[in-house]
Amino acid sequence: MLTELKQGPRVAGVKQTRRAVQDGRARRVFLAQDADPRLTDPIAELCRAREIPVERTSSMKELGDLCGIAVGSAAAALLA
Repeated sequence: MLTELKQGPRVAGVKQTRRAVQDGRARRVFLAQDADPRLTDPIAELCRAREIPVERTSSMKELGDLCGIAVGSAAAALLA
């Protein structure tokens, strides 16, 4: 799934990921394990409530790299 995140339509960042989940556009969410839980836990809970699969990546840097951005990212979503 991580390679699909690199190639498919996606959003990166906590705000954009949360918005995509709330709008029903996210089909899978990725959260960095080294991110602040105060940022990622509300997104994980929202995903559980909406039955959207969540995967954990090892680091914010890895997630940022997969999204093609120069900085780390705490969250990203693969869009439907």
